[in-house]
Amino acid sequence: MKRKVLIVEDEKNLARFLELELRHEGWDVSIAPNGREGIRLLETGNWSILVLDVMLPDLSGLEVCRRIRSQSDVPIIMLTARDAVPDRVSGLDAGADDYMTKPFAIEELLARMRALLRRNRGVDPEAVLVNGPCCIYPEERRVTVRGDEVKFTTREFDLFLYLMENRDRVKSREQIIAQVWRFEYSGDTNVVDVYIRYIRNKLAAAGVTGMIETVRGVGYVIREVPDAD
Repeated sequence: MKRKVLIVEDEKNLARFLELELRHEGWDVSIAPNGREGIRLLETGNWSILVLDVMLPDLSGLEVCRRIRSQSDVPIIMLTARDAVPDRVSGLDAGADDYMTKPFAIEELLARMRALLRRNRGVDPEAVLVNGPCCIYPEERRVTVRGDEVKFTTREFDLFLYLMENRDRVKSREQIIAQVWRFEYSGDTNVVDVYIRYIRNKLAAAGVTGMIETVRGVGYVIREVPDAD
């Protein structure tokens, strides 16, 4: 089940850019070119997050935010070309969860979206990470394959989750050590290979193979696997 993002943005080039980048990151993306269409689309689906421009041709982004917030708790990131404090305060007072000023780096937007989803996991079913028959429930720290739980140690789970959150992006052993072991380990990075083997063995025992790919001389990456492996 993909995470769903609704982008309400009237600048066609920016909207298209965001759509391409987010689809590349595995998001299910819909675009609304104005506020009224954004409100209509919001009512038709179960969205993980909303990216909302302040300056829209019909209803302002602030008015759209207020109307949406009266009926939904969906996380909202507002985009604006103005960085004045009163503008940011107005957006947050209208019900936005976060506020970004144009131009911005797509990496920062993605990071803020992930942060909002982490904060809202208690009410967001899209927070479950799915790859073929495998599901990761980050809040519960649980992994299932075709509904049956696969037991991971704390470190195995953290490593598997990190790779799943970065699906199709190759991560070096050094990056994995920095993000998963953090400051708790300063030895040989071959420890990553050992834990990858543990994870592969447990997935294979559950009938899943080929999900974790070795990139020779670099590290590892999670690839999409079919439901029936």
